[in-house]
Amino acid sequence: MPDLLSGLTPSLADLQGWQMQFSVWFALHPLLTSLAYLGVFTLITALCLPGAAVLMLAAGASLGLLGGTLLATLASALGATLTLWGVRRGLRSRVEARWAKQLQAVNAGLAQRGAWYVLWLRLMPVIPFVPLNLLCGLTQLPARTFFAASFAGMLPGTAVYVNAGVQLAALQSVDELWSPPMLLALGLLLVLASVPLLTPRQA
Repeated sequence: MPDLLSGLTPSLADLQGWQMQFSVWFALHPLLTSLAYLGVFTLITALCLPGAAVLMLAAGASLGLLGGTLLATLASALGATLTLWGVRRGLRSRVEARWAKQLQAVNAGLAQRGAWYVLWLRLMPVIPFVPLNLLCGLTQLPARTFFAASFAGMLPGTAVYVNAGVQLAALQSVDELWSPPMLLALGLLLVLASVPLLTPRQA
């Protein structure tokens, strides 16, 4: 998180220029631009590649808090579900060998609380995003249930990132990084980043 935030300041003008261009594309071709964004974000998430945080910031800057949050969360949930399918279609043995111990905890949680367990893990990421997608691929949890629980659980965290993007888009100078709205957005990002450090790890 600190690396991401520190990297934004020197290239603020370039970032805002890209965001403005994205906004122009969206204004001219809203459906096509949204589908392209959804496809790229989903692919990045499914392949466990970096870049999701920047795309969430861009969604807020170009689409606003509500639209950006919904589109980015949809892409994240779709990508996570594709990862789950990938495990079930051909990666099961590798994932099971790597995460056998954690799988026991996930199966126990699902047995007790079902989809609510996935929802809780999305809200309080005791198990990080990618490992949870992989582990759920080894369970009997229906893909549609996993998608719905993931979508609902990731909404609040995605909204924090998207809101930071909304604030970035409104900046006129680097000095405004220290304005109250921007400080609040950055503070929420830091709180979100610290959640995994404050929650107990799965046995």
